[in-house]
Order: sequence, then structure tokens, then C-alpha cells
Amino acid sequence: MKHKNGNKKLSLPTDQRLALLRSLSISLLNFNKIVTTSSRAKEARSFFEKLITIAKTDSVHNRRLVFQKVNDKNFVKKIFDVAQQFKDRDGGYTRIIKCGLRRGDSAPMSQLELSN
Repeated sequence: MKHKNGNKKLSLPTDQRLALLRSLSISLLNFNKIVTTSSRAKEARSFFEKLITIAKTDSVHNRRLVFQKVNDKNFVKKIFDVAQQFKDRDGGYTRIIKCGLRRGDSAPMSQLELSN
């Protein structure tokens, strides 16, 4: 059964949620680690790992697929370079480390980073 296999809505409309996941992915690729709330980190991990899996095989079609998800040419170039590190790995390209609670509203915070 496929019950509850969808994505988390993160209390955002679809376009804003996708924009959030795109920007988190770009930041993760640029800085190798980001600190965000735990629920956002879990969703961003899923989104980013699917992009890495596509980028492991370099072809024009796969570049277009990644560009379709994240509309940024520099991101596409960089993710195909980074994906070559994970060529022989089947998954688990990122890791989530819990950071405690945010001071303002006690939201659980996590650090999302690329694993080596």
C-alpha cells in the first residue's frame, strides 16, 4: 500500500516549498553544510539525494533533468562534478546531525552536510 508515502508540506504552498528545497540544495552544494530545522533538513536530504543519483551518470538528458528541478546552470555544473565522488556509493550522500533547539521558538535544529 502507498499510504502516507508523499512529501511533507512544511506548512507552505507547493511553489514556496519547492523554492525552499531548491535554495537549501544550492546552499548545501555551495557550503557543504547547512543548519536548518529538522523537518526541513529531512525533506532537503530526500530532494538533494535524488539529484545526486541522477547526476552520477553524466549525459545531456540527466543534465536537463537536474536543470528542470533546480533552474541554475552553475548548480548543474557543480553537482555533476561532486557526484563523481559518489560514483561507487549506492546512497547516503548526506548526513543529518541534531543541533539542539532554536533559541527563539525551541524548534529542533539539525545540520545537513555532505558525507565523504
